Amino acid sequence: MRSAVLTEPGQFELEERERPDPGPEDVLVAMGDVGICGSDVHYYEHGRIGDYVVEDPLVLGHESAGEVVEVGEAVTGLEPGDRVALEPGVPCRRCAHCKRGEYHLCEDVRFMATPPHDGAFAEYVAWPADFAYELPGDVSTIEGALCEPLSVGIHACRRGDVGPGDTVVITGAGPIGLLAMEAARAAGATDVVVSDVVAEKVEFAVERGADLGVDVTERDLEAAVDEYTDGAGADVVIEASGAEPSVRSTIDVVRRGGTVVLVGLGDEAEVPFDVLEVIDNELDVHGSFRYANTYDAAVDLLAEGVDVAGIVDFEAPLADVEDAFRRAMEPDVVKGVITLD
Repeated sequence: MRSAVLTEPGQFELEERERPDPGPEDVLVAMGDVGICGSDVHYYEHGRIGDYVVEDPLVLGHESAGEVVEVGEAVTGLEPGDRVALEPGVPCRRCAHCKRGEYHLCEDVRFMATPPHDGAFAEYVAWPADFAYELPGDVSTIEGALCEPLSVGIHACRRGDVGPGDTVVITGAGPIGLLAMEAARAAGATDVVVSDVVAEKVEFAVERGADLGVDVTERDLEAAVDEYTDGAGADVVIEASGAEPSVRSTIDVVRRGGTVVLVGLGDEAEVPFDVLEVIDNELDVHGSFRYANTYDAAVDLLAEGVDVAGIVDFEAPLADVEDAFRRAMEPDVVKGVITLD
């Protein structure tokens, strides 16, 4: 089978590898579509993300969906021909985190495209059936692949306890920010404000339904939110950019007693934070790491017509993976997808 392998920063090689055999509890999936995530681009550019270092050739890609072609002997509920989205993290299922249901915090998780584990830029992937979610007939595999970033948005909204009537500010209009907006709407948020440093992305967020878009290179976010909310501030702020100025701005735009959710991973691990503001305003500040127990909800939202495919700027075949990554790095591009069909 063909696989796109990152051999060193900035270089992919197309390799022929043996098609994997599914274990007793696995499904073998012919990949249909795989999204290009920001983390994939970071590995491509730098060969590492924090402590995760690409030391050996690595297959990237963790936003994936395709068609089941073979099932293990112990698998029930799925059969060849079913189309599935694959949840890319498989935990140990034995530790305290797993037993509490917060399996995304498992320290022994096997996560696609995180060294040393290969991802889904390959023609076939064998994966535990428990982490393969059947797609309804009217949901495409591109949409199925985007269950992954949609899940990040769902989890962030759950961490922020977004509910009916809330005003939500989302900093960052990339895939996570845009799909967090969809998740916030689904949770009942009445007003959503989206900010970014790229004017085209701000305009795109408004086209997709943001009530207010703020280009922070042209307008102060705190002033814009203050004007929009008549001085009240946002109930929930979801920081999806990782940019230091955006992280610092979160406590300036959230209301007293409100909630800040930090999702975006930035280049700087430490960002100055006004602790007195957090205490005086009794703010809840949450980290949001990946997701857990979200894929069923994501598939349901797709079945209800939530638009995720609309954020895709381009599709490219596996043979053009390097060109696709270079294109995905362009500032005004939101999402690229590798198509293996």
